[in-house]
Amino acid sequence: MGALRKPRALPRGGTIGIAAPAAAVDLDVVAAGAKRWREAGFDVVHRDDLGARRRYLAGDDARRADELAELWTDQRVDAIVCARGGYGCHRIADRLDTGVARGARKPLVGYSDVTTLLLWQRRCARLVGFHGPMLERGGAIGDDEFGALVEMLTGTERLPVVRDGDAGAGHAVEGPLVGGSLSLVAASLGTPWEIDARGAILLLEDVAERPYRLDRMLEQLRNAGVLDGVAGVGFGHFDRCDEADGSITAREILGECAEQLGVPWVAGLPFGHGAPNLAWPFGVHARLDGDGATLHILERGVETGGA
Repeated sequence: MGALRKPRALPRGGTIGIAAPAAAVDLDVVAAGAKRWREAGFDVVHRDDLGARRRYLAGDDARRADELAELWTDQRVDAIVCARGGYGCHRIADRLDTGVARGARKPLVGYSDVTTLLLWQRRCARLVGFHGPMLERGGAIGDDEFGALVEMLTGTERLPVVRDGDAGAGHAVEGPLVGGSLSLVAASLGTPWEIDARGAILLLEDVAERPYRLDRMLEQLRNAGVLDGVAGVGFGHFDRCDEADGSITAREILGECAEQLGVPWVAGLPFGHGAPNLAWPFGVHARLDGDGATLHILERGVETGGA
């Protein structure tokens, strides 16, 4: 594999291209999200068929794959923000051109089902991406979330970027950031974009998965050898993942997994399906401090200065 490459920074006043690579989108919600970007001084473009539907998908597989290819090659577009997750990225990842994505060097933003594209970019195209808020909340995204994303894409954030958790254990470790939605990380096994977490800080989150399902997916990763050599683990939001009667919590399952791995871990980090969903650059170097319950992002995810 070649060296991991960073995309070019989003210029102030630049253009955001909206992609719908997964589930069908609500155009009114997308319009509200696009308005937020315009109010911040950016142009926004998307294909006329962004609202296409095929069953539960944003149009057929060819439409969704072609859309990404066009956004990568469109000289007007400086960064790509996904409209929403849901399901669908798994169906198009093998249709995407690694050379086109790597050559375009445009920041790609998303989470949830877009975890698949972030994994594909890192493993196949060897390109940094951004796990962060999309347009599925329209204009309701918090100022802290939106501001953090803009700073990361424009390369104007102050380093290190600190993300505080609410619990943790273990010494400080360093490594590249990988992960995303636990269910999509597990689904990557056996694919060309299968997660590689060796020496990495593995960040995981999910939504509406019962504790036994979280347990099963973590065991799948462990038995597949994915967790061998992980430097540390960070857990984000796991909203609606506790048993309804409170008898078993997601935190209980996650903590048990971390303890069995014997690596530093932090829980309650502010990313994923919940608020706030603060962005982090997928593939860059960071430090996880278990005892301090913090994650320190040590480098930018974009190249600035016309690099």
